[in-house]
Amino acid sequence: MCGIVGYTGSQAARDILVDGLRRLEYRGYDSSGIALSDGERIRTVRRVGKVDELAQAVESWKVASACGIGHTRWATHGRPSEANAHPHSDCSGKISIVHNGIIENFVQLRDQLQAEGHVFKSDTDTEIVAHLVEKYYDGDLIAALMRACERLQGAYGLAVMHADHPGVIAVTRKDSPIVVGSSDDGDAALVASDIVAILEYTRDVVFLEDRQYALLTPGNIEFFNENGKIIEPEFTHIDWDAENAERAGFPDFMLKEIHEQPRAVRDTISGAVKNGRVLLDDLTLDDDDIDAIDNVYIIGCGTSYHAGLVARELIERWARIPTTVEVASEFRYRNPIVSSSTLVIAISQSGETADTLAAVRIARSKGARVFAITNCVGSRITRESDGTLYVKANMEISVAATKSFLAQIACLMLIAMFLGQKKGRLTTRQVKSLYYELRETPAQIEDILQDTDVIEQAAKMIAKAHSVMYVGRGIGATVCNEGALKLKEISYLHAEAYAAGELKHGPIALIDEEVPVVAVVTDSPTRMQTLSNVQEILARGAHVVAVATEGDTDIEDIADYVLYIPPVRDWCSAITASVPLQLLARYAAVERGCDVDHPRNLAKSVTVE
Repeated sequence: MCGIVGYTGSQAARDILVDGLRRLEYRGYDSSGIALSDGERIRTVRRVGKVDELAQAVESWKVASACGIGHTRWATHGRPSEANAHPHSDCSGKISIVHNGIIENFVQLRDQLQAEGHVFKSDTDTEIVAHLVEKYYDGDLIAALMRACERLQGAYGLAVMHADHPGVIAVTRKDSPIVVGSSDDGDAALVASDIVAILEYTRDVVFLEDRQYALLTPGNIEFFNENGKIIEPEFTHIDWDAENAERAGFPDFMLKEIHEQPRAVRDTISGAVKNGRVLLDDLTLDDDDIDAIDNVYIIGCGTSYHAGLVARELIERWARIPTTVEVASEFRYRNPIVSSSTLVIAISQSGETADTLAAVRIARSKGARVFAITNCVGSRITRESDGTLYVKANMEISVAATKSFLAQIACLMLIAMFLGQKKGRLTTRQVKSLYYELRETPAQIEDILQDTDVIEQAAKMIAKAHSVMYVGRGIGATVCNEGALKLKEISYLHAEAYAAGELKHGPIALIDEEVPVVAVVTDSPTRMQTLSNVQEILARGAHVVAVATEGDTDIEDIADYVLYIPPVRDWCSAITASVPLQLLARYAAVERGCDVDHPRNLAKSVTVE
């Protein structure tokens, strides 16, 4: 969620760091800072807000330094403030650290370190690492970092400096990206969380693997495995221009963001369950509040509304609380039955959606407890709700929502578990099992993204149609709603989604050989019924693209194309089955020559009625 940049060489580090942070602005952030080593000590400047605020603060900063680290922060632990902004330091002030990721066990580590006499100056999980490095430092910086990382649970990309090691930066990663490289002129070494930050200085880089380490000195980089053994990693030559660098080499942001979905889901759910207990402290609901809840309203627009449909299924299944999902633009113009015993969950990627904000105000005026789910720290919905849960999707550039949608679903699944547990419907054992399955979904998404040939072939057929129908049942029906919306948004093809059982009540009249049908027939309690509906479709001459579970060979006999997803429990398929449909829409749009990132007539944040 954050941006990291570091430089050690012969030039003034200050301007290089600020420039690198500017290039990372597209990632989204709420504060920034840099730390420079002047050979004797480390000096730090941090500011809340845009990088411009930081640039002004350091413009007259006379520090003769050719080594430093910088950071843009997207708040997770602790509100946006100068105290919580990176870089962070240890008790001695000799260690400076920047971090991208989430340390899941930071509370336990902080308690232990405080008991040992360490004093903390922030509310962040990151500061833990600085104090751990201090604890284990005995003159060898890379060894201290390795020992510190042995204690960490969660995701991290780290860059560390020590005042006793002028010109040295130690880095490592686990589940968060880190790229390092030597400058083209050979007199500097650089590190970043994204290649765009350092592309001006180097074209030959190493993308660190999990639990690999690197020690950067001017013009030289040493690499180590987790056991401290020196290794020789593979360098990658980068030919991208600056715009391509922001897209990480992908042809468009939509495809890049689809590939970022494993990380978005992983970051969103990281650390949410401990010892079988769901920990959603930001909901600020005590047991009496939860006992009083007798109904739930979920409001959102477009893709956020579809995420709410998934949540309704799971809240009713796990917590047995009656749940209504409503389009925010309709909620605001009627008289919904909402009271002080109602929990309203408002979903908005941008946090600025006008219809959703209006619905929030109405719900609060009726006494309901309102909680927001958003991707944007400090957005208006966070100020107008009683509490906020953030999805960790990072900035989403493409207008068509992809990674924010999956992150919303993951967040809502946690809420459903939380309510189920608080209502006494889910045991700790059941929560552990559900959370384990949810934690498997990022890897399953990665499996889907490994081979998209069949999806591309199916998209070529879809692109020639004038209308497309999507059908499914249960969770699959909601997946179809989102799949049809994606196709409409970016390819401009007409598409409709129906519960498969509704076909014979009217929509089947539309089906012929010119109307292809996308059917979600994953392994679920309604699979056989959906297959029967597919047979009805085939009898009308339509071509069928099926989303099915690996191992289902029967579907190959009746579908023209089968888009497989890994075996997964039905409730998790809302995440995995959505991915091939996102790709199907994207490839169809490209086939039709459409601009997938900027579809006509649409905006990323809809701030008007």
